[in-house]
Amino acid sequence: MTALVVLLAVFVGLALGLLGGGGSILTLPLLVYVAGMETKEAIATSLLVVGVTSAAAAVAHARGGRVQWRTGLLFGAAGMVGAYAGGRLAEFVPGGVLLAAFALVMLATGAAMIRGRRNGPSLGETYRMPLVKALGYGAAVGLLTGFLGAGGGFLIVPALTLLGGLGMPVAVGTSLLVIAMNSTAGVAGHLSSVQVDWGLAALVTDAAVIGSLVGGRLTSRVSPELLRKAFGWFVLAMAAFILVQEIPDGLWQALPGAGKIGVTVGTAALALGLGLAAQRLGRDAEPAAVDPDRAPQSAPRMASETRLP
Repeated sequence: MTALVVLLAVFVGLALGLLGGGGSILTLPLLVYVAGMETKEAIATSLLVVGVTSAAAAVAHARGGRVQWRTGLLFGAAGMVGAYAGGRLAEFVPGGVLLAAFALVMLATGAAMIRGRRNGPSLGETYRMPLVKALGYGAAVGLLTGFLGAGGGFLIVPALTLLGGLGMPVAVGTSLLVIAMNSTAGVAGHLSSVQVDWGLAALVTDAAVIGSLVGGRLTSRVSPELLRKAFGWFVLAMAAFILVQEIPDGLWQALPGAGKIGVTVGTAALALGLGLAAQRLGRDAEPAAVDPDRAPQSAPRMASETRLP
């Protein structure tokens, strides 16, 4: 079982390094359903693993010029305050409720990533998110990060791309910096009420760091548009899985075999439907492409006629 946990941890790091998020989406189910941890212990351990792994991956992205430090530090500073508060609040909420809320947020985020920006994606390497936006979004994402036990990449990347205007490669690198900051504060909030298996946490973290370094090298070689959509579909799939897993045992026992299959298929269909609808909306929002062969031939001449001396 330990070998399987370590192997899956490598994929956690790969997701973080490649996508700038997704680590907690894998880590939390990994610790709960494979390693057998209690939900709240898994949340704290997940934040620890994802935080250290993200810091290691952020270094690789920074060397490639894919971290926007001003936005990341502002976003992260506000997020740390929210994450600590969220970690303290989670003490008073049942674990099953936390996981179900985690999955619902994932559904909305996955659909938003598949849909993309209404005005089309921005390359955004030099875009500077306004101070108020960075602090406001950072605090909100941080609160959810600490409360739900997620590193927040599946929330931070959409915030940086859909709301902040950063291109996907820069959003990935900047997101890793923010995740490391938020996760540190989130762990601090949870440690007041949760015990962590430090040996297992170190083992999973080491494996995840190795995966993150590989993922960081692959980011610049993959299409940003493909990354964004793949990330969205991945989030939707994991949300459906968690929702099915968190259905109360009493309901499962009351349902016949066909009913259990129906609930499972219905949950998967919900996630698939959200993704397809978001993809359709994204296509409808894209500006029509201009065929250069059909462009008015007079356009260049008009431009030259209006050029100032």
